[in-house]
Amino acid sequence: METKQTQTERRTTKIVSLARLRRQHRLIPWISLLLLVAMIVPALYTFAQGPRVIQFTADHDNRFKVPGQKQPVITVKAKEVVKFRVTAHKGTETDPKYPGCVHTFSIKELKDQGWDVCLKEGMNEFVLVAPSKPGDYKVECLAKCGKGHDDMAMKMTVQ
Repeated sequence: METKQTQTERRTTKIVSLARLRRQHRLIPWISLLLLVAMIVPALYTFAQGPRVIQFTADHDNRFKVPGQKQPVITVKAKEVVKFRVTAHKGTETDPKYPGCVHTFSIKELKDQGWDVCLKEGMNEFVLVAPSKPGDYKVECLAKCGKGHDDMAMKMTVQ
């Protein structure tokens, strides 16, 4: 048996439905804001940490030296932002092609992307973006710095 709703009951049902709908619509901006915050906070945390720091020495004996390694190798991720902290010690010669540089930190095929940095005596800090193409790259000193200069190189592996 069907029951018929009175006009008052129908109006009450509509009012309750409208009230419920309004409450749901008030939640949408808050839910959107919560989702936005959930996406932004991890990105801000990563950004606030800054780039990874890699330290090594460009020594007076015309060798690159990475602490704890016999053969210096730097490993980075493709497109990683890296802060290099290099202590440079003057070799036995200076190169007139590179005035003020005791050594360079260079990758010939990436010179146009900033991978040709003049290293001055003392502490040098600079930030570079790792190549996007994985592989092994030869980092070398291009400034004639003395005996052994031709062997002043190290490997950078991009993963």
